[in-house]
Amino acid sequence: MNLAFTAEQKEYLAGLFAGVNLRSLGLAAEPESAEVERPKPEPENLIFEERVKRELHPLDAYSLLVEHAEANRAPERENIYRFKWHGLFFLAPNAEGYMARLRIPGGQLMGYQFRALAQMARDLASGFADITTRANLQIRVIKPKDAPEALRRIQAIGLHTRGAGADNVRNLTASPAAGIDPFELIDVTPYVHQLAQYILNHRDLYDLPRKFNIAFDGGGQISVLEDTNDIGFKAELFSEPPAGHPLRGKLGAGVYFRMKLGGVTGHQAFAQDSACLVPPADLVKVSAAVLRAFILHGNRGDRKKARLKNLLADWGLEKFLREVERELGAPLLRAPTALDGKPDLVARRELPSPAYPHLGVHAQKQKGLFYVGVSIPVGRMTTKQMIRLAELAENYGTGEMRLTVWQNLIIPNIPEAYVETVKRALVKVGFDWQASNLRGGLVACTGNGYCKFAASDTKGNAVELVNYLEKKLKLDQPLNIHLTGCPNSCAQHYIGDIGLLGAKVKVAGETLEGYHVFVGGGFAESQSFGRQIFTGVSVQQLKATLENMLRGYLRHRENGESFSAFTKRHDLSTLQGIFSNDE
Repeated sequence: MNLAFTAEQKEYLAGLFAGVNLRSLGLAAEPESAEVERPKPEPENLIFEERVKRELHPLDAYSLLVEHAEANRAPERENIYRFKWHGLFFLAPNAEGYMARLRIPGGQLMGYQFRALAQMARDLASGFADITTRANLQIRVIKPKDAPEALRRIQAIGLHTRGAGADNVRNLTASPAAGIDPFELIDVTPYVHQLAQYILNHRDLYDLPRKFNIAFDGGGQISVLEDTNDIGFKAELFSEPPAGHPLRGKLGAGVYFRMKLGGVTGHQAFAQDSACLVPPADLVKVSAAVLRAFILHGNRGDRKKARLKNLLADWGLEKFLREVERELGAPLLRAPTALDGKPDLVARRELPSPAYPHLGVHAQKQKGLFYVGVSIPVGRMTTKQMIRLAELAENYGTGEMRLTVWQNLIIPNIPEAYVETVKRALVKVGFDWQASNLRGGLVACTGNGYCKFAASDTKGNAVELVNYLEKKLKLDQPLNIHLTGCPNSCAQHYIGDIGLLGAKVKVAGETLEGYHVFVGGGFAESQSFGRQIFTGVSVQQLKATLENMLRGYLRHRENGESFSAFTKRHDLSTLQGIFSNDE
């Protein structure tokens, strides 16, 4: 074979290697027309979090975690922050150990996984686990020496903790009855898992300016609170645009996801409609484009202004969407909810409206099968209870389990013949398949037992409060009570019918636990933020205060009016009078 080069080939190669050599020396200039991405200059004064990430990427800090384990040593400030990328949150000063937060896309897991997590909590932690408001699990007080083993056990069952905290995409939430709800428009399960895998395998998505939440609502009965997320996808069914309609030729009949952006209810912001529709096949690509636009342009100099909400406020929606399209490499499908003089293309549906569709027995779309929503007060379970729940899912269902954003869980795929057996078994476990209108909407954050930010024992106070109120009165309308320990609002107190924000209260010169009281919050079609009606109510006064509020509501409401509607109908001074003992 003749390998000799022609004169032209030799000249070309000489020029090529000369250019390579010059570039290696930094001497070669790029063509003026080339679009070269230049490295961004580092800020002169990096804030602590950004400095820590640049010194050592937190995903590369596992060897440090092992070093701490070998010495059973508490982490230093920098490593407390880094270890959150591995799902581990050091609990000091409340406890000398870690809380492990998992990644459970869509809240979907199997009985064998649930059992293994219970065994891990029993062997290495405090003997209980909490379901969170992101359809996730938290396991507390893992000693530094046991942290690597805890992570190993979690990974051994096909779950992980990677990016479960700090500046990352948090647990992806989805309709908890996805794939089994007879009223859903689309099963969002495949898209949630596809996005979860995409994030897991793209390292650049593990350095956001701040935390980021994404939710998928398939249009069924159970809300996933998508409008409280940085990105909320809500399924809608569209008809074919008629001739002359602006969307003719762009929008076909079928299911699309309306994209909402910038929800942070702790900062009193619901996600706003982006006026964009996303075909199901494009959900992962569009999500990634939004994330990368946020990564590039989010505020890294002020943690208090670093959420997507803040970027939208600074830029405006349209400028941000142009950046998303730049990252996507294609235009988004613009489809405003209202087009002047044009027919509404969204197929309107009347869904059943049980008080708490995430609780109780419900027929599935699969003939002869039912799902049972289990009431777990404030989401806390002992390891024995967890093991028994796993057995129920395996013995009477298909082993599947679904966590909800309401701190409860669902056991699906139960044949009708076994429904009564499961209901009785749940009561024996210490839970129930039903809940009163006071208990069904009870939500509470971790509280000051394990969180250094919380001012009050939210979980303990929540259970005591509802036990007291159930003995005093009965409601014929559902009521959501949300208790959160600090302004971070993990329990989203602003959207509860009654929201309670933990606070320190002075009573006769003594500092006590207490709450600020809010009323009138709502979500979805009833979007609103609660208004503060009482300030600094001590825990000792709280039970009587809420009893008076509810009795005043029952006396003065109109025609079975809901508590939320009742409070929205009155100004605060009128409500304070109605809710007082003098009424």
